[in-house]
Amino acid sequence: MKSISSTQRTNTPKTKPRRTLASLALALTLGTAAHATLAADWIVSGNDGKYQRVEGRDTWLANSPPDTLTLLDASHFPPQVKATVEVENGIQGPPQAVAVTPDGALALVAAPTRYDEAAKKLLMDSFLQVVDLHATPPSVTRIDLGMHPQGIAIDRSGHLALVTGVDGRVAVVQINGTNVKIADWLKLGEKRLAGVSFTHDGRHALVSLRDEQGVAVLDVNDGHVTDSGVRLSSGVAPYTIDVSSDGKWAVVSDVGLAGLPGYAGKLAGDADAITLIDVSHEPFRAVQHLTVPSLPEGVAISPDGRWIGVQAMDGSNLTADNPGRHARGKVVLFEIRNGVAHQVAEAPGGEAAQGIVFTADSKYLIVQFNVEHQLALYAVNNGHLRDTGKRIEIKGGPSSLRTTPR
Repeated sequence: MKSISSTQRTNTPKTKPRRTLASLALALTLGTAAHATLAADWIVSGNDGKYQRVEGRDTWLANSPPDTLTLLDASHFPPQVKATVEVENGIQGPPQAVAVTPDGALALVAAPTRYDEAAKKLLMDSFLQVVDLHATPPSVTRIDLGMHPQGIAIDRSGHLALVTGVDGRVAVVQINGTNVKIADWLKLGEKRLAGVSFTHDGRHALVSLRDEQGVAVLDVNDGHVTDSGVRLSSGVAPYTIDVSSDGKWAVVSDVGLAGLPGYAGKLAGDADAITLIDVSHEPFRAVQHLTVPSLPEGVAISPDGRWIGVQAMDGSNLTADNPGRHARGKVVLFEIRNGVAHQVAEAPGGEAAQGIVFTADSKYLIVQFNVEHQLALYAVNNGHLRDTGKRIEIKGGPSSLRTTPR
């Protein structure tokens, strides 16, 4: 689980030079002809260089490598790294704290957390980063939010984004080329929000009410976002959210007691759940709660609406003295048949892994192996789930993962 016991505080770090780690050739690749851009399947991975989990213990590196954002094109297998840009990134919070526009030109990255060793506190920064991936070299600018961001989503037009916060607010963000600004604020609660995703038609968005429970349904009308007042049932501590491109389904991961604020009880890797939501017609309805191994940190639904992939920690986040400890988590696959999801496969995952996404063709799952500093690639073939053995090495621990809006 990403959250660690801490005292929340806003801290604005010293500004430091941003330097791109990508070559100019890669930057030029991003600016090639429009038909190549449209054919790409853009995916972004946010990577935390400061944090390292060691057998279930949170540790912070004294001389850490920089945090980074990795841009991938998954239109071919294996996916190709197109750029790596230095940003500020953090592992605490849902693994959906990054987003990328449909043309792969612009990415949004949530502010990081960092650990103050002297004060023994986790410090939470309060800005949104705008990464211009078409600049040579890619550039990073900041927008002050006044709150610590959590999940980020961009709609299919590429002109509207939503950013959830720890204070129960959602920032409504307008995108016009490289011009990004806060257009409005929406108050949904008093405590932490988590994941957020737009529906395929762009008329609604779903937001996880992590601490106050359930899923909020937002209405979107010509860039204006309002709270519909509708709340959907979920399991305990709803977290990440994904929506299928066929306009039928959404899925939410429910991370259980470990996801609640300041939970002091000892956990031993008990089962948690994911929630399947029917978004094919209004009112939306939660239609199924499915048991999964502990801490479904990441969840994804295939663009064709057929498969659900879950990245569950399954005790790999626990210390060695905990009876629920496992060395590796699990990747679990469900199939939706006749409106009902059924588990069809599972495979060993990584240690305390993070985000998970499908490629645009629904044939592969990409999973963030945080401890191992890798992106792992799994093949989905007619209900079979196979670890391909292919790995993409990452500098730092990958912690947030999102595809372009589909």
